Formats: sequence, structure tokens, C-alpha cells
Amino acid sequence: MSWKGASVMSLADQIVQDLKEAMLAKDELRISCLRMIKTSIKNKQVEKGRDLKDEEVQAVISSLVRKGKEAVEEFTKGGREDLAKKEEQELKIFYKYLPEQLSKQQIESVLRDIITEVNASSPKDMGRVMKAAMSKLAGKAEGKVVSEIARTLLSS
Repeated sequence: MSWKGASVMSLADQIVQDLKEAMLAKDELRISCLRMIKTSIKNKQVEKGRDLKDEEVQAVISSLVRKGKEAVEEFTKGGREDLAKKEEQELKIFYKYLPEQLSKQQIESVLRDIITEVNASSPKDMGRVMKAAMSKLAGKAEGKVVSEIARTLLSS
């Protein structure tokens, strides 16, 4: 048997492996979060009719992060600090499966390059800028943040 290098575990496989470890450790929060991720991945696989690439798995997790952040906001507004705190703990687990998030300055730098690339000059070009930005920044930045920065740059 010849080895051409160990195969790298896919993100979906890593999540399944981590779920098994969490179950053995009886870590209820991690078990709950990883099951949530696994179910969301499975639903997307059924929708697409195939296994997902790592980027697609990251997009699924990014969606869970966005929903979690919205839940934290709502729970905080409603005075339910206990539930907000639980959501924040879940978010920390979700972020472990995403690339490191870019700072606003890093996002702005990438957006300035994209605006130059696509020759954008006004808010009317927002669609072209966002399309290019989200493919470059997938999993590394939230769409809402990217959109706000892009709008500011195109308005100035």
C-alpha cells in the first residue's frame, strides 16, 4: 500500500468526530451545538442531493452564527440574560469551525481592492461588489458587516 499523503478530514467529518468526543465527555453544550450543525449540514445535503464541500459547510455554520447573534439580540432586549448567555456560548463553539473572522479594517481593505477591480463608483454598483466580496470573504466575515462597509465606501 503506497501513501501519497494522509487524507485530510473534511469539515463535516471533523464535526462528526468532535460530536463523538463530546458524547464521550458528556459535554451537553457541545453535543447540542454539534448536533445542530450536523442536522443543518444534513438538510443542506438533502437539498443539494450530494455531499457538501467545506466552503458549503462553512456557509451552513455561518448561517447558524447569524441566527445565534440575532437570538442573543432578541434575548437581551427581552431581558433574558440567561438565554442570551447560552446563545453566546453556542456561538463560541460554532466559530471554532469557521476560518478566523476578519477585522473591519481587513474587510475594508479587501473591499477597496474589489471596488477597483470591478470598477465600481456608486451605490448602484453594490450588487457587483457584494457578489465578488462574498465569494472572497465567505466564512471570514458576516455579510451584514461587509454590506455596511461596502455601502459606506461606495457612498463616499
